[in-house]
Amino acid sequence: MTAIEVRKPGLSTTVQDRGRSGYYHLGIPPSGALDMYSPEVANALVGNTPDAAVLEIVYMGPELRFTGPAVVAVTGAEIAPRVNGEARPQWESFAVAEGDVLDFDYLKAGARAYLAVSGGLDTRVDLGSRATYVIGSLGGVDGRPAALRPVMAKDVEVRVVMGLYDHRLTDTGRATFLDTTWTLTPVADRMGFRYAGGQLETVDREPPFGAGQDPSNIVDSPYPIGSIQVPGGVEPIVLHRDAVSGGGYMMVATVISGDLDVVAQSAPRTRTRFVEVDLETALGLRAERKDRIARMYAALGD
Repeated sequence: MTAIEVRKPGLSTTVQDRGRSGYYHLGIPPSGALDMYSPEVANALVGNTPDAAVLEIVYMGPELRFTGPAVVAVTGAEIAPRVNGEARPQWESFAVAEGDVLDFDYLKAGARAYLAVSGGLDTRVDLGSRATYVIGSLGGVDGRPAALRPVMAKDVEVRVVMGLYDHRLTDTGRATFLDTTWTLTPVADRMGFRYAGGQLETVDREPPFGAGQDPSNIVDSPYPIGSIQVPGGVEPIVLHRDAVSGGGYMMVATVISGDLDVVAQSAPRTRTRFVEVDLETALGLRAERKDRIARMYAALGD
């Protein structure tokens, strides 16, 4: 098996896979890749199974030396890989030889890139997953899929299902949430993405027993992945794959599963509109995402 020497770690490079499920009731989030589509493509490009571990690279890439030959692929954010200083393509597989050094150019678009290595990454398995949960101490085909590559944009739409606590907003507050172009702040990591741009008006009320005095406080409730909480009625926070499992802030909406990848690839200052869809539409979009993945595998198998 080829070992990889980490010469420089990059800004926030972690090992991730599809995550660990079934432990949220114990306060352990699923973790796993924030953008679930890009690593699946990377694994397919190098012949791995979809659940193989990859490196999630944030903003600034690592410098890696290979002790033996391997096939690698880099997908996700636009951050060009280099082998011994020579540029290599993204969204295609390419070979590295014994002694080769892989590093990365500057980030040009998106936020998170994914590096897959043929055979996967052999790291410790905790609770059935190799995914890194930092605060919990756990832990090419000639460009044919080009039409299936996601676009890394500075202006994005993120589709949401309203609720469970949007009744805590006035009609004006609800309209403000959906009509505002929010800007992603630098406070954006694997736990949550905080946005600035408006103030949400809440319904006057007498706080129920067990809830705090903040207008956004509720009696503690579970948090779905992708749920959007708005402490104090300002700066909505999209909770992502390392977020806590519950707490005492109202969730005014939940990002649909297919658009969590869009959030994951948002860099600070990305302008974001939250677009309401109903549950039937959300389920249809989830089916479309599964079809997109199937088309990706079909394209790579041609």
